[in-house]
Amino acid sequence: MTRTISPLSQVDPQAQIGEDVEIGPFCVVGPHVTIGNGCKLDSHVALVGHTTIGQRNRFFPGSVIGGEPQDIGYTGSATKVEIGNDNLFREGVTVNRGADKEDGITRIGDRNFLMANAHVAHNCHVFNNVILCNGSLLGGHVHVQDYAIVSGNSVVHHFATLGTGCFISGGCRAPQDIPPYMLAAGSDNPEIITVNVVGMRRRGISENAISLVRQAFKLMFREHIKLHEVRQRLADQTEGSLPLELMTLLNFCEASSLGKNGRAREALRNPPAASVEQKAA
Repeated sequence: MTRTISPLSQVDPQAQIGEDVEIGPFCVVGPHVTIGNGCKLDSHVALVGHTTIGQRNRFFPGSVIGGEPQDIGYTGSATKVEIGNDNLFREGVTVNRGADKEDGITRIGDRNFLMANAHVAHNCHVFNNVILCNGSLLGGHVHVQDYAIVSGNSVVHHFATLGTGCFISGGCRAPQDIPPYMLAAGSDNPEIITVNVVGMRRRGISENAISLVRQAFKLMFREHIKLHEVRQRLADQTEGSLPLELMTLLNFCEASSLGKNGRAREALRNPPAASVEQKAA
């Protein structure tokens, strides 16, 4: 087993460190941290709390992973951060551990790129192949699905969901769910501007599926046709054979419309007392 740990770092002897891990100077690794094989901590990195990290992740200077949630209701319980493989955490990135809500876990999947000073709040779930650009801020309980891109200095409201393949433009405020494959922009009155065609093509999505998603966008966000009518029109056009991407978009929009304030997951904010008691039991 090969490890390189700078004598200028403070690594708790109870921490579980994998093979081929490099820990540079002035890092702090807490007792409840697990670091998978091939990870690298450049310098001045803090990994604290109950944090489990997969393989081949790199942490640049100033990143803090597993810090206490910025939630006034947090009382010091052993909530967690779980991180997958092949992620990049650039300078100053912060990922807070879960608060005592939902399942108490903040999750980062695989192959994500978190640029300088991005913030992932408590109980968030960043899926796979996501890019969070410089200074982007995720409120608590935000879900960011596969291949989404959040541009610099954008802010996402807690309990919002960013759909797969969506694109949030720079300085955007996202108070509601952003549907899959859509491009959102605007700091005062954010709106869905167009379809993220470039992103869809980069993922190898068929031109037929892209065309149908563009038709759905026009019907829903330009002509303001009701969702069930859009679904029926496109089903008739394709003889009921809707591509996965279109189904993903329509189902996502339906869930958001059934939620509160344009956020499908808003119901989890204040669950009924009975469900809280049941979970505690």
